[in-house]
Amino acid sequence: MSTMAGHQSAGLARRSLFLCRTCRSAFLDAHTPNLRLPAGQARWITKRHIDKIKIAEEEWQLQARQIREGKMKSMMTLLEERGYVNQIVGQREEFDELLTARRVGIYAGIDPTAPSMHVGHMVPFMALAFLYIHGYSVYYLLGGVTAAIGDPIGRTTSRAQMSPVQRKANVAAMHLQLKRFAASVDQYAARRGYQREWAWKRSLVNNVQWWTKTSAKEFLEKLGRFIRIGPMLGRDTVKTRLEGDGMSFAEFSYPLAQAWDWWQLYQRGVQVQIGGADQFGNILAGVESVKTIAKNDHEYQSEKGRNEAIDKRIGQRASDEPFGFTVPLLTTATGEKFGKSAGNAVWLDAGMTSPFQLYQFFLRSDDANVEKYLKLLTFLPLPEITQLMQEHEKDQSKRIPHHKLAQEFVELVHGLEAAKQAEQEHRQLYTKGVTLADIAQGIEKSQKAEMEAGQVEQTFINPLLNKHAQPTNWDTQQNTTIQLPRSLVIGQPLSRVVWSAGLVSSRAEGQRLINARGLYMGAKADAKGGMDEALSFTPAKTHVWEINQKYVMDEKLLILRVGKWKMKIINIIPDDEYHASGQTCPGWETEEQGIDGSGSEVPAPDATSVGR
Repeated sequence: MSTMAGHQSAGLARRSLFLCRTCRSAFLDAHTPNLRLPAGQARWITKRHIDKIKIAEEEWQLQARQIREGKMKSMMTLLEERGYVNQIVGQREEFDELLTARRVGIYAGIDPTAPSMHVGHMVPFMALAFLYIHGYSVYYLLGGVTAAIGDPIGRTTSRAQMSPVQRKANVAAMHLQLKRFAASVDQYAARRGYQREWAWKRSLVNNVQWWTKTSAKEFLEKLGRFIRIGPMLGRDTVKTRLEGDGMSFAEFSYPLAQAWDWWQLYQRGVQVQIGGADQFGNILAGVESVKTIAKNDHEYQSEKGRNEAIDKRIGQRASDEPFGFTVPLLTTATGEKFGKSAGNAVWLDAGMTSPFQLYQFFLRSDDANVEKYLKLLTFLPLPEITQLMQEHEKDQSKRIPHHKLAQEFVELVHGLEAAKQAEQEHRQLYTKGVTLADIAQGIEKSQKAEMEAGQVEQTFINPLLNKHAQPTNWDTQQNTTIQLPRSLVIGQPLSRVVWSAGLVSSRAEGQRLINARGLYMGAKADAKGGMDEALSFTPAKTHVWEINQKYVMDEKLLILRVGKWKMKIINIIPDDEYHASGQTCPGWETEEQGIDGSGSEVPAPDATSVGR
């Protein structure tokens, strides 16, 4: 690990191991080679694992002493130096001590109300990632259920009702986006000197996991009975809406639904929530609600007493209360925030905003914002950012910090190769005397060099079918959301659908993929015939489309997945609409010719070719 308080005590941070409360309790309560975990867990802890925990605790506590003695900067100070802290919910001194004393759990969430995240969403997740690479346990929360309610903050009218099929598509798209971002953080941080550690713990959770198990009785009994209406009516958002066209009970209850999410995570050790500046009210409501539930939950109070005894034995004085902080909103030069509602969102999905367009967006950043963006949206050390700004003062025409910002952010979102390609396209486009032929030749030469170096795949070959194939990874994948004409989906063999969607290089390859049980359908084979927001997938067992058409939601949405990263969210549209859009796909122009992507005839599968 490199930059913790400007490279101070890097060895301590590098050797640190994650120490959860359960393991800390187990270590301190017994010193035998075989130790059983509490709460009925079946796994046994070996002496070697206990020794690791002991080392981890000693190193973290030594680091804490150095922070308290002023020899290292605290994490709170590091966050403030980068501009991540806008407002704190709780006492700063107590929060600072909590981050110093304990590898506390921290989370940030997002509701899938759009088919993609945008640049404005990134600041809280960058703060979360910054804490992650410094040894904290982090959670990315996807609001599959709260998206159906809709956060009323910043809105003068109710949100338009989103159809279940659209919400499911959004959940699938953002789930993969968050998953890719989390994986990208590891690679991006590694290229900047941070070394992946056992202590780096992250989780991606969907609140559907607990809401489907929560009854109205439990919610009202544990939370609803203790909440007073007066303070909720006093919120500015509620006042504004009540003076206008009113507010639904669902929207009024949104802060409580978000608080219930936090309570579920709080029981896993998540004491901190991060949100945008506009989320201060929701985080404040969450803090008060979690405190209230914890105070009245007998089981939690019993565990709290045990943990306080442990803390006293090891000299910890960190609070068990929830805390939160907000990060600044990204705004335009006129002070307007970026977002879908404002109509100025810069999307992270490559199909909605290309890597080149994303690069250009940051390149055009106002000089007054670029230093702030470098601190918030990259992991560059502060001295390096200062140097970039000094170079900018010497020659502003070169826009050196702007290029660096664009390179870093595109790499973080789309991968290193995409960042290099976007920069190359910009240089070629804006270099004097360059012709279109030069640009085409340069791109072709670059792609050829990458092919020869084995950096990218010429066509996708599923690893299940070819042992020599390169494994898929998050930054080699193309657009997730696509459109296909109805005639190429409904009633067609599944192998052809997979080919048309671009998941395989031919129909024959698609059939082999299905036979090998390597294709997954985004739905549950339940009575309702639909996929819930928890993103459940089941393997395709046969090529026969009629058996699988129950996986098409509302007759216009189909989600397919191959491997860990390759997924297509397919919006099925009428043929004439597809034709008018000017799009094309494998099989569209050759539909009547009965040939596969390589020009070879594909025989109709017989009974022996059906997957077992």
